[in-house]
Amino acid sequence: MSIPRVEEDEVEQLPPDIAKKARALLFSLVRPHLPMAVFLLVIVVLTALFLVIGPIFIADALDNGVPQAVAGDPGPLIRAVSAFVISAIASAVLAFASTRLVGITAQKVVYSLRSRLFGHIQRLDLGYHERSTSGRLVSRQTSDMESVQQFLTYSLFDTALALFEMTFIAVTLIVLDVPLALVVFLGFIPLFFITKSAHSSQRNAYRRTRTSIAKVIVHFVETMGGIRAVQAYRRQPDRRGTLKDEDTAYRDANTDALRGVAWFAGWTRLVGNVTQTVIIIVGAWLVIEGWTQIGVLAAFILYLRRFYGPLDELVQSFNLYQSASAALEKMAAVLDTDPEVVAPAHPKVLPAHSTDRNSGATSAEGSGQAPSGRSIDLNHVRFSYGDGPDVLPRFDLRIPAGEIVALVGATGAGKSTLVKLVTRFYDPSEGRITIDEVDLRDLDDAQLRKSVVMVTQESFLFAGTIADNIRIGNPDAGDDEVLAAATAVGLDPYIRNLPEGYETDVKKRGGRLSSGQRQLVSFARVFLANPDIVVLDEATAHLDIPSERLVQTALATVLEGRTAIIIAHRLSTVEIADRVLVMDSGRIIEDGTPDELISGAGKFAQLHKAWRDSLV
Repeated sequence: MSIPRVEEDEVEQLPPDIAKKARALLFSLVRPHLPMAVFLLVIVVLTALFLVIGPIFIADALDNGVPQAVAGDPGPLIRAVSAFVISAIASAVLAFASTRLVGITAQKVVYSLRSRLFGHIQRLDLGYHERSTSGRLVSRQTSDMESVQQFLTYSLFDTALALFEMTFIAVTLIVLDVPLALVVFLGFIPLFFITKSAHSSQRNAYRRTRTSIAKVIVHFVETMGGIRAVQAYRRQPDRRGTLKDEDTAYRDANTDALRGVAWFAGWTRLVGNVTQTVIIIVGAWLVIEGWTQIGVLAAFILYLRRFYGPLDELVQSFNLYQSASAALEKMAAVLDTDPEVVAPAHPKVLPAHSTDRNSGATSAEGSGQAPSGRSIDLNHVRFSYGDGPDVLPRFDLRIPAGEIVALVGATGAGKSTLVKLVTRFYDPSEGRITIDEVDLRDLDDAQLRKSVVMVTQESFLFAGTIADNIRIGNPDAGDDEVLAAATAVGLDPYIRNLPEGYETDVKKRGGRLSSGQRQLVSFARVFLANPDIVVLDEATAHLDIPSERLVQTALATVLEGRTAIIIAHRLSTVEIADRVLVMDSGRIIEDGTPDELISGAGKFAQLHKAWRDSLV
């Protein structure tokens, strides 16, 4: 059986007005560079003028310069030829300058877009990231960003220049000869309908290519992220088969898009060739009848070549434009997503620390003493994921400051949901959650994260040294503080046995360390963070028995005086708790000290007896 594929979800759906939002996004990115954009526009206009004016000098040379040179006055011919050369050189210099400046400005715009997108993705709440996939977000930052960059850097100038050049040529044709100009403009009628049809079909085709390549990247990221499972269960053929399907869809989408480009290019060139043929025939007849001059006809033919030359460039730019437009729409959709967990407009601050429950001393902020913990209250809390059923039907709970609470229950009982609400990764559907009587919705995120720290099962490590990963708990911590934190959790002996000690590179995802050692690093971060409230989501799940006992001792020290919520599947973790809550279907069915519940006849007593029997 193949591994299930990730399907499209609401995160990937585009709103109906996404094209308008994409244009607004682009304008907001260009606005800081508006003076440079205006300057570039002037250069483009001048470049187009110098390109267009050349054939006029050729017409003047043929109709006036040559006859006067034959008559013995070479001056007009020399002036016409010199003017043509000067215009050609000026257009080349301006084209070089504008291409360079466009490239620099485009890089600044793309840099701003990449920074804005990355920052916004980080601000989005956990719910968004659980609905989406890292592969799709990688696609936004890589392939989609590259499409926008290619268009802005390589095609935008050519597109603007071609449009201005065609406009100036059209005006010049009217000035030179109105009847011949009307013949040329008749060709615009089929071109208009061809372009309109191509624009609609190409936009849909390139939207498909962006979605298809995103699926390819999603599949690749998932496969590489789970390579151990893939190799352990020999699922390489299934993964290759899925990638083949995704690549086939991407190939077909690109084929359809390129087929549309070929269709557009073919029809425009056909119209151009027919128009040129008609102009030669009609123009020759007008010259024979004496209604126009040979120089004017020559200029018309040159202008037509220059007119349909830019049109060919527009066809090529049209390809990149459609791809970039579809990519920008995808990024605009991400940037248009508002976090469900909203920052308060007028944030409140937590009150000063309460009196330490053990020593009676008050811990002042920054005094170096351990915080005394903070109280947590859940009042009439109800929560469901989206439109799904209630995970917490109605929940009331009070955890006094400094109390260590263990949550116990079967999978799906609501334990993880509860701690996600307490850490404000989600907001409750109803009710309120407070810390020291301050609603979490009113707390500034920076203060909330400083006061509440969560340690999960994943114990994710970033690329870098062990010291750097420990220092995530407090980026300003010195080497002595890092050493003290590692020593407190029993990690120091492991680190000293490594080749470079604390400067050892942990490699990708901490692959150089065992799962237990990675978890100890996450505990060391807690020591450095020095929070008021600690949430442990089965944080000892990956430890062997000796390491677990070592961590239990460390936890007893680090949790002393702090408020703590511990999700415990291993009942040995419950031993350090002051209070145990047994959950079932989002409700608390037992509440008491470990000794009280063990001595009773309830669910926890049964679980504890089964756990004790398993150790025999």
